Amino acid sequence: MGPGILIKSILQSSFSLMVFGWAQIIMDIQPLIVMLTGEGHLHGFTHTYLGALLLTIVSALTGKHLSEYGLIILGIAKKDNPISIKWWVVFVSAFIGTFSHVFLDSIMHYDIEPFYPWIANNYLHNMITINQLHQFCLYSGLVGAAIYYLIQLQLKKESYHD
Repeated sequence: MGPGILIKSILQSSFSLMVFGWAQIIMDIQPLIVMLTGEGHLHGFTHTYLGALLLTIVSALTGKHLSEYGLIILGIAKKDNPISIKWWVVFVSAFIGTFSHVFLDSIMHYDIEPFYPWIANNYLHNMITINQLHQFCLYSGLVGAAIYYLIQLQLKKESYHD
């Protein structure tokens, strides 16, 4: 989620962190089923860019309304005044969520074939160490949170002076 928080801080209302997070969950349903049943390829088709494209659509179509409802549950929106996430924002957020998931998991896991069916090798594996990958995710989230709240603080100051 760290990179998603950083992207949210930069894109603000042009990015839905909730849809991004939902896409992350959707991406890992297939590996979860493999872990529970012991059958199948742990990081199969869902962890390819072609699979990510299909899961972008699934994540967007299911994530829009779930996220809007989630905003009500979290108290960010009111039931009588809901926040409607624009469809283009939903699709951009789901796309970034699924494709970044494949990219980052490709660095971490040897069994991923991100460019399948065109290329069977994973040239991204061990591009950086797992520790460096974890640090990137942590620090991008911390930097993103700081940027987001600094921007929100500045916006409040500007609206206060108007």
